[in-house]
Amino acid sequence: MFKGIGNIASLLKEAQNIGPKMEKVTEELKAKRVSGSAGGGMVSVLANGLGHILKIDIDPMLKEKGDVEMVADLLPAAINEASAKAKQLHVESMQSVAGGFSLPAGIDDALKLFSDVPEPPPETDTDTTPSLDTER
Repeated sequence: MFKGIGNIASLLKEAQNIGPKMEKVTEELKAKRVSGSAGGGMVSVLANGLGHILKIDIDPMLKEKGDVEMVADLLPAAINEASAKAKQLHVESMQSVAGGFSLPAGIDDALKLFSDVPEPPPETDTDTTPSLDTER
């Protein structure tokens, strides 16, 4: 009847050790950098491993032309690329933390289902032209 109690106690003990490891991984992800670009590099985005956008670069030619529509088209693609790279770093880091953690059978497969959740489709709106300040 109480065969699994030892496993539960072991699992709880392992869970207590995860907190400090998670804090360390979070700090490491903050320090890592990923980038995304679109339009052959006309728009590029720099983010940290947590997915926080740190910098956006727009090609001076686009700024000169004032091509807000092209920037509006390229910016989401560049951000999504950087975000996908950050998510991959995050997944890899979490796997390294949980590497020594003995999870119940089948839970690993269940977690994989959540690591590959598709992005929601972009919202469509009749007026999607952002007002960008290209004078920098």
